[in-house]
Amino acid sequence: MTPKVSVIVPIYNVEKFLADCLNSVVNQTLKDIEIICVNDGSTDGSRKILEEFAAKDGRFVVIDQENKGQGAARNLGLDIAKGEYIGFVDGDDWIELDFFEKLYNAAKKYNADMICGEIIRRYPSSKCRYKLKFKGEKLYCLTTEKFKITESPRRCYIFNKIYKKTELDARCVRFPEGIFFEDIGFSIRALYFLKTLVTIPGAIYNYRVNYKSTTREMTDRKQQDLLSARRDFIQFSREHHIVCDEKFYIKRKIVYKFLSLPIMKVYEWETIKKYYLFALIPVFEKRISL
Repeated sequence: MTPKVSVIVPIYNVEKFLADCLNSVVNQTLKDIEIICVNDGSTDGSRKILEEFAAKDGRFVVIDQENKGQGAARNLGLDIAKGEYIGFVDGDDWIELDFFEKLYNAAKKYNADMICGEIIRRYPSSKCRYKLKFKGEKLYCLTTEKFKITESPRRCYIFNKIYKKTELDARCVRFPEGIFFEDIGFSIRALYFLKTLVTIPGAIYNYRVNYKSTTREMTDRKQQDLLSARRDFIQFSREHHIVCDEKFYIKRKIVYKFLSLPIMKVYEWETIKKYYLFALIPVFEKRISL
């Protein structure tokens, strides 16, 4: 039988948080789900925790792969998923117990391709704040509206949504692999190709601020991957006539260093260059004629 939602959980060295994450998925009020856990080469106790959960609940599918990154892990889950809709939960986050039920009920009510919930950012200090919040339940069909209401591409969140599986497959919407910020490429294509989106207030995804996460430290490689993802967005937006704020149309970044210390950083967009002293202090900007 086809599950209503396939929940894909990529896992890499998150044993400290994994049980909380999986408990929030297992105890969803929407019971007709499959839980696909892709162990992405974890070297801690994550694999043992997966075994314990899978032994108690037949809805689990546990897959091991060598460490290839979240993009590859999610793609593997997508390829084997049997659900009518697809959802993503990261292994160090958790969801409210009615999260998928609210999203799925809205999907059926509107016959929608994509349904979007809210995000609360949870800090180790117990402080929290909304990263994405909606005033009401609403259907969006225009591409510009979908990008605006989800605050994309500035906030290319994939995990507060469910996606119709047949539409993802028909359009070959998948994650780029081997890079960071893989969610940007997936999100912009999903928002464009999946024709209808519904926002649902009160369907809460809890994003844990994990200072040891692989995405926290901005290394040179991550900076290059971010610029590459933005260039991909520029090209895709031009090809498909997507209009967004100019700050997203970054072309390149130049860093001038002295004795390995950044002295000046220059960001170049389509229409403007901005100069930052010591990579932090804005000192000058220059308009570029097209």
